[in-house]
Amino acid sequence: MTAYLVQVAFIIIVGVAFFILAKRIRRIRQNILLGKEFHQYDQPAARWQTMLLVAFGQQKMFKRVIPAFFHFLIYIGFIVINLEVLEFVLDGLLGTHRLFLPYLGDVYLVAMNIFETLAVLVVIACIVFLWRRNVQKVKRFHAREMTAWPKLDANLILVIEIILMFAILTMNATDQVLQTRPDAGYVTTGTLFFSSLLMPIFLGLDTSTLIFLERFAWWFHIIGILGFAIYVTYSKHLHIFMAFPNTYFSRLVPKGEMDNMPTVTKEVQIMLGAQPESNGEDNEEVGRFGAKDVNDLIWTDLMGAYACSECGRCTSQCPANQTGKKLSPRKIMMDTRDRLEEVGQQLDKGEEAFENGKSLLDDYITREELNACTTCNACVEACPINISPLSIILQMRRYVAMEEAQSPASWNAMFSNIENNFAPWKFAPTDRFNWADELKNENNTAATETETDQSEQQ
Repeated sequence: MTAYLVQVAFIIIVGVAFFILAKRIRRIRQNILLGKEFHQYDQPAARWQTMLLVAFGQQKMFKRVIPAFFHFLIYIGFIVINLEVLEFVLDGLLGTHRLFLPYLGDVYLVAMNIFETLAVLVVIACIVFLWRRNVQKVKRFHAREMTAWPKLDANLILVIEIILMFAILTMNATDQVLQTRPDAGYVTTGTLFFSSLLMPIFLGLDTSTLIFLERFAWWFHIIGILGFAIYVTYSKHLHIFMAFPNTYFSRLVPKGEMDNMPTVTKEVQIMLGAQPESNGEDNEEVGRFGAKDVNDLIWTDLMGAYACSECGRCTSQCPANQTGKKLSPRKIMMDTRDRLEEVGQQLDKGEEAFENGKSLLDDYITREELNACTTCNACVEACPINISPLSIILQMRRYVAMEEAQSPASWNAMFSNIENNFAPWKFAPTDRFNWADELKNENNTAATETETDQSEQQ
């Protein structure tokens, strides 16, 4: 009867957790789809290759070897240890204990030792990262946007991972002690190296206490995993899952190539005579030039906001940020995600999401930040999962320039020169190569003077 109640309780807990998780995933998906459609479904082979190399293979992480190595340990541990979690779940659903042991035999012992080794390596990696953030104080983790929740979130997830790993080791250690007591009824697994090192702590406890500790560690790990899965959807650690679709849908064109608005390009081509005028039937109506709020951005940019791990590599490589400007590409992504969350909460309440007088521009991202960007693409190149803060910056600057005509005066002068003179400088195209003629004349004069001097010397 007790075993049956445990199974029922387990099923209820798992069901509730999956319901909450599904609801949260649905909200994130709806938030992302608030963005404009942008067709990036071409070249599927190249996209799969990019995803496998960058997201799964962590190709760009290893530009910084030391953090990449420890991140790799956590990454591999996360993937492999979840295989053990599968057994936990099945044991809970079926009311069994170590379900796979009779079927795998000695392979089970090898697998469990591998899991424990990875658990210990994960603990070591998490401790290293906590030290880097809180003792070494790596500069990119302490920017002005990395305060309050972002700072707590980063530390909290590392502590949770350490606790969950110790829960596994505690469960296995108490399990091994119980295996030596025939009255407990625990099946023999063989020696698990790392957890066996903890066995002396529990040898003096009675059987009932050991069973309680073993079951408590099992329940703690399961509930911890389920809680972790829900928590991740509110955390920067959502990149664990979002990195894969984000790299798949990342841009395949050269990083310096900017996306033009098709309707504007068409008008320019018509003006230059490169395309016949339309009869009006296929005119595309432009709702807004550029982006003022998140619903003006393309959906892949919104997905990038949820994929951002707040690692700060983009900001650490940004030349504008390095020279003291307020621009931080990481903050651009964090602000976009925060605005999306605000909009999502309004939608959940049945409110008009974009009618509260707030917008991404000005309320979250300032014009000073936008204008500081040099469009060098250093942030895009530095991002481990191909996020492009520059895409958001360019679309918002396009709105300021084309909808509000509020670009800096020096920019407007440059725009005017490009429109009238086809160059940023204020002189006619016919005078463009005057400097070359002047240089040629100066060279000819210098050559003549040299010849005259030589003749006089002779």
